[in-house]
Amino acid sequence: MNRTNEERLLIDGPSGNIELALNEPSGVSKGCALIAHPHPLYGGTLDNKVVQMLAKAFNALGLTSVRFNFRGVGDSDGVYDEGVGELEDFKSVQSYAVKRIRPEHTVFAGFSFGTYIVSQAATLDLPDQLVLIAPAVGKFEVLDVSEETLVIHGEEDDVVLLSDVMNWARPQHVPVTVFPGSGHFFHGDLVRLKNAVIKHCRYRLSS
Repeated sequence: MNRTNEERLLIDGPSGNIELALNEPSGVSKGCALIAHPHPLYGGTLDNKVVQMLAKAFNALGLTSVRFNFRGVGDSDGVYDEGVGELEDFKSVQSYAVKRIRPEHTVFAGFSFGTYIVSQAATLDLPDQLVLIAPAVGKFEVLDVSEETLVIHGEEDDVVLLSDVMNWARPQHVPVTVFPGSGHFFHGDLVRLKNAVIKHCRYRLSS
């Protein structure tokens, strides 16, 4: 990430401090994108490369990107809570972002474990756009989503099988964008991933 437009801070959360990284767009912000990182027990942080690339995509769309560390990660207090506390962390970050940014548009985005959290959060407060990258279906209870949700998955993902994602998406009639040859972390495909997010979300956020 370009740290010149990045602010790192701590906010109060349900188990202590929550570490945030905010990146502003080049112009006036049109809203905010809240981004949830991969599994805390397997190296997931707000500095994950996919998470950072999502932040860049949303900045390009004129949104303030808000990344944060779940409890027990980085400078965030607490310990891993199997998704229950992590959803509370997300809600705390959302509350802070709404008060600070007063967004015209809101996006929830998650990568891997983060998709589980944002799918839960979206049932409580529907965002303008939901973005799920490598949704962790079969590992966690990723909830049903709307047909307008952007779902991207790697063909060669060996952490979450593409067939499992298709079985989850099929009954909902949710399209899945498949990156041929990509694995779970989209090595070599991060720029393509950013461009796909920008292309999909641009229309939804222009109204």
